[in-house]
Amino acid sequence: VQLQASGGGLVQPGGSLRLSCAASGSTSDYYAIGWFRQAPGKELEAVACFASNDGRTFYRDSVKGRFSISRDDAKNTAYLQMNSLKPEDTAVYYCATGYCIASTQTMIESYRGQGTQVTVSS
Repeated sequence: VQLQASGGGLVQPGGSLRLSCAASGSTSDYYAIGWFRQAPGKELEAVACFASNDGRTFYRDSVKGRFSISRDDAKNTAYLQMNSLKPEDTAVYYCATGYCIASTQTMIESYRGQGTQVTVSS
C-alpha cells in the first residue's frame, strides 16, 4: 500500500483547502480510508473516516460541519474538503487505511502515508 497526500498549504482563517490522497491500489478494496492530523507538540488524532462497506462517514467533533471526506474509486483517490479553517486546524495531515469506529466517531489505522502540511494563519 502506498498513500500520497497532497494539497496542503498556507491559508487564512476562514479559508478552504482540499487535500487529496492518491492510493497505489483500488480505494474500494480498503475497509476504510481516512485522515489523521498531528499538530506540533500534540498527539496524532483521527479527523475523518470513510467506511467502504456502506459509505458512512465519521468526523471528530471539532471538524463536523466544516470538513467533508469523499472518495473517487475511478481515480483511486480520497479527498478531504476543509472549509472555515481555523488556526487550531494547523497540523500535518496524513491519509490512512484502516477501520472506522462508529461508536467513537474515530478510526484505527492500518497504514499511514506521508503527510501534507496545513497552516492556518493570518
